[in-house]
Amino acid sequence: MKNSLVVVLGPTASGKTELGVKLAEKLNAEIISADSRQIYKELKIGAAPPTADQLKRIKHHFVGHKSIQDYFNASMFEMDVLSILPGLFERNDKAILVGGSGMYIDVVCTGIDDIPTVDPLIRQKLQEQYKTEGIESLRIQLKILDPEYYDMVDLKNPNRILKGLEISIMTGKPYSSFLTRKKKSRDFSILKIGINLNRDELYDRINKRVDQMMDQGLLEEARILYPLKELNALNTVGYKELFSYFDGSISLVEAVELIKRNTRRFAKRQVTWFQRDSEITWFNPKKENEILEFVKNS
Repeated sequence: MKNSLVVVLGPTASGKTELGVKLAEKLNAEIISADSRQIYKELKIGAAPPTADQLKRIKHHFVGHKSIQDYFNASMFEMDVLSILPGLFERNDKAILVGGSGMYIDVVCTGIDDIPTVDPLIRQKLQEQYKTEGIESLRIQLKILDPEYYDMVDLKNPNRILKGLEISIMTGKPYSSFLTRKKKSRDFSILKIGINLNRDELYDRINKRVDQMMDQGLLEEARILYPLKELNALNTVGYKELFSYFDGSISLVEAVELIKRNTRRFAKRQVTWFQRDSEITWFNPKKENEILEFVKNS
Protein backbone atom coordinates (compact mmCIF):
# COMPACT_ATOMS: atom_id res chain seq x y z
CA MET A 1 0.00 0.00 0.00
CA LYS A 2 1.34 3.43 -0.91
CA ASN A 3 2.26 5.75 1.93
CA SER A 4 -0.24 8.55 2.51
CA LEU A 5 -0.03 11.97 4.15
CA VAL A 6 -3.41 12.94 5.59
CA VAL A 7 -3.70 16.73 5.87
CA VAL A 8 -6.18 18.18 8.38
CA LEU A 9 -6.54 21.91 7.77
CA GLY A 10 -8.85 24.82 8.44
CA PRO A 11 -9.09 28.20 10.15
CA THR A 12 -7.95 28.85 13.69
CA ALA A 13 -10.19 27.54 16.50
CA SER A 14 -12.09 25.22 14.14
CA GLY A 15 -11.17 22.04 16.01
CA LYS A 16 -8.29 20.76 13.84
CA THR A 17 -6.01 19.74 16.70
CA GLU A 18 -8.44 17.45 18.51
CA LEU A 19 -9.72 15.97 15.25
CA GLY A 20 -6.14 15.26 14.20
CA VAL A 21 -5.44 13.52 17.51
CA LYS A 22 -8.57 11.36 17.23
CA LEU A 23 -7.69 10.38 13.68
CA ALA A 24 -4.14 9.57 14.72
CA GLU A 25 -5.44 7.37 17.53
CA LYS A 26 -7.69 5.47 15.13
CA LEU A 27 -4.94 5.07 12.52
CA ASN A 28 -2.05 4.57 14.97
CA ALA A 29 -0.26 7.43 13.22
CA GLU A 30 1.92 10.36 14.31
CA ILE A 31 1.18 14.06 13.81
CA ILE A 32 3.23 16.75 12.13
CA SER A 33 2.21 20.26 13.16
CA ALA A 34 1.89 22.71 10.26
CA ASP A 35 1.52 25.84 12.35
CA SER A 36 4.02 28.65 11.91
CA ARG A 37 3.62 29.75 15.57
CA GLN A 38 3.39 26.44 17.39
CA ILE A 39 6.99 25.69 16.40
CA TYR A 40 8.13 28.25 19.00
CA LYS A 41 8.57 26.87 22.50
CA GLU A 42 8.02 30.23 24.22
CA LEU A 43 4.48 30.64 22.85
CA LYS A 44 2.88 28.19 25.24
CA ILE A 45 -0.50 29.92 25.39
CA GLY A 46 -0.86 32.45 22.57
CA ALA A 47 -0.07 29.95 19.80
CA ALA A 48 -2.72 27.51 21.10
CA PRO A 49 -0.42 24.47 20.85
CA PRO A 50 -1.75 20.98 21.58
CA THR A 51 -2.52 20.44 25.25
CA ALA A 52 -0.37 18.26 27.51
CA ASP A 53 -3.05 15.57 27.26
CA GLN A 54 -3.07 15.69 23.45
CA LEU A 55 0.73 15.52 23.33
CA LYS A 56 0.62 12.52 25.66
CA ARG A 57 -2.00 10.73 23.58
CA ILE A 58 -0.17 11.13 20.24
CA LYS A 59 3.40 11.89 19.32
CA HIS A 60 3.65 15.34 17.68
CA HIS A 61 6.48 16.74 15.58
CA PHE A 62 7.43 20.42 15.20
CA VAL A 63 5.66 21.63 18.32
CA GLY A 64 7.86 23.84 20.50
CA HIS A 65 11.09 22.74 18.84
CA LYS A 66 12.42 26.22 18.00
CA SER A 67 13.06 29.42 19.93
CA ILE A 68 11.52 32.73 18.90
CA GLN A 69 15.09 33.93 18.44
CA ASP A 70 15.80 31.24 15.83
CA TYR A 71 15.38 32.00 12.14
CA PHE A 72 12.87 29.66 10.52
CA ASN A 73 10.84 29.82 7.31
CA ALA A 74 8.58 27.74 5.08
CA SER A 75 11.43 26.43 2.96
CA MET A 76 13.21 25.10 6.05
CA PHE A 77 9.94 23.55 7.21
CA GLU A 78 9.57 21.74 3.87
CA MET A 79 13.06 20.23 4.17
CA ASP A 80 12.57 19.26 7.82
CA VAL A 81 9.24 17.54 7.19
CA LEU A 82 10.48 15.65 4.14
CA SER A 83 13.46 14.47 6.17
CA ILE A 84 11.33 12.81 8.87
CA LEU A 85 8.51 11.40 6.73
CA PRO A 86 10.43 8.27 5.64
CA GLY A 87 10.88 7.31 9.29
CA LEU A 88 7.19 7.90 10.04
CA PHE A 89 6.16 5.79 7.04
CA GLU A 90 8.39 2.96 8.23
CA ARG A 91 6.21 2.73 11.34
CA ASN A 92 2.87 3.35 9.62
CA ASP A 93 1.72 3.83 6.03
CA LYS A 94 -0.07 7.02 7.12
CA ALA A 95 1.12 10.25 8.75
CA ILE A 96 -1.07 13.21 9.66
CA LEU A 97 -0.23 16.85 8.96
CA VAL A 98 -2.36 19.22 11.05
CA GLY A 99 -2.44 22.99 10.90
CA GLY A 100 -3.76 26.26 9.59
CA SER A 101 -0.64 27.83 8.07
CA GLY A 102 -1.44 27.67 4.37
CA MET A 103 2.11 28.27 3.21
CA TYR A 104 3.52 25.55 5.47
CA ILE A 105 0.95 23.06 4.19
CA ASP A 106 1.57 24.03 0.57
CA VAL A 107 5.34 23.59 0.72
CA VAL A 108 4.98 20.06 2.05
CA CYS A 109 2.31 19.08 -0.49
CA THR A 110 3.53 20.87 -3.60
CA GLY A 111 6.98 22.30 -2.90
CA ILE A 112 8.03 25.92 -2.64
CA ASP A 113 8.09 28.22 -5.64
CA ASP A 114 11.36 29.47 -7.09
CA ILE A 115 11.23 33.14 -6.11
CA PRO A 116 13.80 35.53 -7.66
CA THR A 117 16.52 36.93 -5.42
CA VAL A 118 15.65 40.46 -4.31
CA ASP A 119 17.74 43.46 -5.32
CA PRO A 120 19.17 44.78 -2.00
CA LEU A 121 18.67 48.39 -3.14
CA ILE A 122 14.96 47.83 -3.65
CA ARG A 123 14.73 46.15 -0.25
CA GLN A 124 16.54 49.03 1.44
CA LYS A 125 14.33 51.63 -0.23
CA LEU A 126 11.14 49.85 0.83
CA GLN A 127 12.38 49.40 4.38
CA GLU A 128 13.10 53.13 4.57
CA GLN A 129 9.60 53.80 3.23
CA TYR A 130 8.18 51.59 5.97
CA LYS A 131 10.11 53.44 8.67
CA THR A 132 9.14 56.92 7.45
CA GLU A 133 5.62 56.40 6.09
CA GLY A 134 4.36 53.38 8.01
CA ILE A 135 2.73 50.15 6.98
CA GLU A 136 -0.33 51.76 5.39
CA SER A 137 1.72 53.19 2.52
CA LEU A 138 3.04 49.69 1.81
CA ARG A 139 -0.47 48.25 1.82
CA ILE A 140 -1.70 50.84 -0.69
CA GLN A 141 1.24 50.18 -2.98
CA LEU A 142 0.77 46.41 -2.76
CA LYS A 143 -2.94 46.67 -3.54
CA ILE A 144 -2.06 48.50 -6.76
CA LEU A 145 0.82 46.24 -7.83
CA ASP A 146 -0.60 42.88 -6.78
CA PRO A 147 -4.27 42.87 -5.71
CA GLU A 148 -4.36 39.05 -5.66
CA TYR A 149 -1.57 38.79 -3.09
CA TYR A 150 -3.07 41.75 -1.20
CA ASP A 151 -6.28 39.76 -0.68
CA MET A 152 -4.50 36.77 0.83
CA VAL A 153 -1.58 38.27 2.78
CA ASP A 154 -1.61 39.13 6.47
CA LEU A 155 -1.91 42.91 6.21
CA LYS A 156 -0.62 43.27 9.76
CA ASN A 157 2.67 41.59 8.85
CA PRO A 158 5.09 44.10 7.29
CA ASN A 159 7.62 41.42 6.34
CA ARG A 160 5.15 39.60 4.11
CA ILE A 161 3.94 42.84 2.56
CA LEU A 162 7.54 43.88 1.90
CA LYS A 163 8.24 40.51 0.27
CA GLY A 164 5.39 40.99 -2.18
CA LEU A 165 6.43 44.53 -2.99
CA GLU A 166 10.10 43.65 -3.44
CA ILE A 167 9.40 40.99 -6.05
CA SER A 168 6.66 42.99 -7.80
CA ILE A 169 8.84 46.08 -8.15
CA MET A 170 12.01 44.21 -9.14
CA THR A 171 10.42 42.01 -11.81
CA GLY A 172 7.59 44.22 -13.01
CA LYS A 173 5.26 41.27 -12.43
CA PRO A 174 2.90 40.62 -9.51
CA TYR A 175 4.46 38.57 -6.74
CA SER A 176 1.41 36.27 -6.90
CA SER A 177 2.37 35.31 -10.47
CA PHE A 178 5.42 33.54 -9.05
CA LEU A 179 3.26 31.51 -6.68
CA THR A 180 2.55 29.00 -9.41
CA ARG A 181 2.11 26.15 -6.96
CA LYS A 182 3.36 23.65 -9.55
CA LYS A 183 3.53 20.33 -7.81
CA LYS A 184 6.89 18.80 -7.10
CA SER A 185 7.06 15.04 -7.22
CA ARG A 186 6.31 13.32 -3.92
CA ASP A 187 6.70 9.62 -3.26
CA PHE A 188 3.56 9.54 -1.10
CA SER A 189 -0.09 10.29 -1.75
CA ILE A 190 -1.79 13.31 -0.19
CA LEU A 191 -5.33 13.47 1.17
CA LYS A 192 -6.61 16.89 2.26
CA ILE A 193 -9.42 17.23 4.80
CA GLY A 194 -10.80 20.70 5.47
CA ILE A 195 -12.68 21.65 8.62
CA ASN A 196 -15.71 23.77 7.86
CA LEU A 197 -17.85 25.69 10.37
CA ASN A 198 -20.40 28.40 9.74
CA ARG A 199 -19.08 31.87 10.41
CA ASP A 200 -21.10 32.58 13.55
CA GLU A 201 -20.01 29.34 15.20
CA LEU A 202 -16.37 29.86 14.24
CA TYR A 203 -16.34 33.44 15.50
CA ASP A 204 -17.98 32.38 18.77
CA ARG A 205 -15.30 29.69 19.23
CA ILE A 206 -12.59 32.28 18.55
CA ASN A 207 -13.99 34.73 21.10
CA LYS A 208 -14.29 32.04 23.76
CA ARG A 209 -10.78 30.76 23.09
CA VAL A 210 -9.30 34.23 23.54
CA ASP A 211 -11.08 34.52 26.89
CA GLN A 212 -9.74 31.09 27.84
CA MET A 213 -6.20 32.12 26.87
CA MET A 214 -6.45 35.17 29.09
CA ASP A 215 -7.64 32.97 31.96
CA GLN A 216 -4.68 30.63 31.34
CA GLY A 217 -2.17 33.47 31.67
CA LEU A 218 -1.65 34.98 28.22
CA LEU A 219 -1.15 38.42 29.78
CA GLU A 220 1.73 37.16 31.92
CA GLU A 221 3.25 35.25 29.01
CA ALA A 222 3.16 38.36 26.81
CA ARG A 223 4.68 40.46 29.62
CA ILE A 224 7.66 38.10 29.82
CA LEU A 225 8.14 38.30 26.05
CA TYR A 226 7.64 42.07 25.86
CA PRO A 227 11.38 42.92 25.90
CA LEU A 228 11.71 40.84 22.70
CA LYS A 229 8.70 42.39 20.97
CA GLU A 230 10.72 43.42 17.88
CA LEU A 231 11.32 39.78 16.92
CA ASN A 232 9.40 38.67 13.85
CA ALA A 233 8.03 35.63 15.67
CA LEU A 234 6.17 37.97 18.06
CA ASN A 235 4.69 40.10 15.28
CA THR A 236 1.51 38.11 15.58
CA VAL A 237 -2.05 38.28 16.87
CA GLY A 238 -2.37 37.85 20.61
CA TYR A 239 0.96 39.38 21.43
CA LYS A 240 1.01 42.61 19.40
CA GLU A 241 -2.19 43.80 21.01
CA LEU A 242 -0.94 43.13 24.54
CA PHE A 243 2.35 44.84 23.71
CA SER A 244 0.31 47.93 22.80
CA TYR A 245 -1.35 47.67 26.20
CA PHE A 246 2.05 47.51 27.89
CA ASP A 247 3.10 50.56 25.84
CA GLY A 248 0.12 52.42 27.31
CA SER A 249 -1.54 53.14 23.98
CA ILE A 250 -4.68 51.07 24.68
CA SER A 251 -6.48 49.60 27.69
CA LEU A 252 -6.46 45.91 28.56
CA VAL A 253 -10.13 45.63 27.62
CA GLU A 254 -9.36 47.17 24.23
CA ALA A 255 -6.40 44.83 23.76
CA VAL A 256 -8.52 41.74 24.38
CA GLU A 257 -11.22 42.94 22.00
CA LEU A 258 -8.57 43.62 19.37
CA ILE A 259 -7.18 40.12 19.78
CA LYS A 260 -10.65 38.72 19.13
CA ARG A 261 -11.24 40.98 16.13
CA ASN A 262 -7.83 40.37 14.59
CA THR A 263 -8.11 36.61 15.14
CA ARG A 264 -11.47 36.61 13.35
CA ARG A 265 -9.90 38.53 10.46
CA PHE A 266 -6.99 36.08 10.40
CA ALA A 267 -9.45 33.17 10.21
CA LYS A 268 -11.17 34.83 7.27
CA ARG A 269 -7.84 35.11 5.42
CA GLN A 270 -7.12 31.45 6.16
CA VAL A 271 -10.44 30.44 4.62
CA THR A 272 -9.71 32.57 1.55
CA TRP A 273 -6.34 30.86 1.16
CA PHE A 274 -7.77 27.34 1.45
CA GLN A 275 -10.73 27.97 -0.84
CA ARG A 276 -8.44 28.17 -3.86
CA ASP A 277 -7.48 24.50 -3.39
CA SER A 278 -9.89 22.17 -5.18
CA GLU A 279 -8.19 19.09 -3.68
CA ILE A 280 -9.65 19.77 -0.23
CA THR A 281 -12.70 17.76 0.86
CA TRP A 282 -14.62 19.69 3.51
CA PHE A 283 -16.28 18.27 6.62
CA ASN A 284 -17.93 19.44 9.80
CA PRO A 285 -15.45 18.54 12.58
CA LYS A 286 -18.22 16.75 14.48
CA LYS A 287 -18.49 14.14 11.69
CA GLU A 288 -15.55 12.15 13.04
CA ASN A 289 -16.77 8.72 11.89
CA GLU A 290 -17.54 10.06 8.43
CA ILE A 291 -14.07 11.57 8.19
CA LEU A 292 -12.43 8.34 9.36
CA GLU A 293 -14.30 6.30 6.76
CA PHE A 294 -13.29 8.83 4.10
CA VAL A 295 -9.63 8.44 5.06
CA LYS A 296 -9.79 4.64 5.17
CA ASN A 297 -11.52 4.39 1.78
CA SER A 298 -9.36 6.93 -0.04
